[in-house]
Amino acid sequence: MTQDLHDDYRQAGFGNRLGFGQRPALVVIDFVRAYLDPASPLYAGVEAAQEAAVTLVQSSRKAGIPVIYTRVEYQPGGADGGIFFRKIKALSCFERGRTPHLATFAQGLETAPGETVVTKQYASAFFGTSLSSTLTAQGIDTLLIAGLSPSGCARATALDACQHGFIPVVVRDAVGDRDARVHDANLFDLCRQICRFDRVARGA
Repeated sequence: MTQDLHDDYRQAGFGNRLGFGQRPALVVIDFVRAYLDPASPLYAGVEAAQEAAVTLVQSSRKAGIPVIYTRVEYQPGGADGGIFFRKIKALSCFERGRTPHLATFAQGLETAPGETVVTKQYASAFFGTSLSSTLTAQGIDTLLIAGLSPSGCARATALDACQHGFIPVVVRDAVGDRDARVHDANLFDLCRQICRFDRVARGA
């Protein structure tokens, strides 16, 4: 059945591999403690992805690849989060000042001096932010994507990267989701339509 699925997509013209550009940047999507603390309403059990992301960040820094982080923050009450905030009640932990420990970056994924942090309110790191301009100003043509999650913010960012003219490369080991079935289904779909994939060892 799995082979039939791959063959069906291939025969329909999906799944061509993109090349790799000349100047990549790494974006680490929302890798904060809210997804790693079992007491958090957003806990996702993504410790393995965290470990891989730490390796990827360290490798990127050594290679001189810019590292950009995203985080979510809402004003008290979440009016700036609109329908997205209303739909996902657990996002209230990102209201400014409410549970600041959950909004801090995960262990090993803290920012280094000079690295850019993009604050967002919606799924895509591009929506309503300066990310596209920041990448363009640095001559970036390829976006390595790590973080959370292939069914949510990492997926939305990969899609928007493509739409903004950047080659999206989802680093398979360094993205995580709360359910393996959802994770795998979204990676399959992304690979067939807009992305290429690399392992951590090759991603940087």
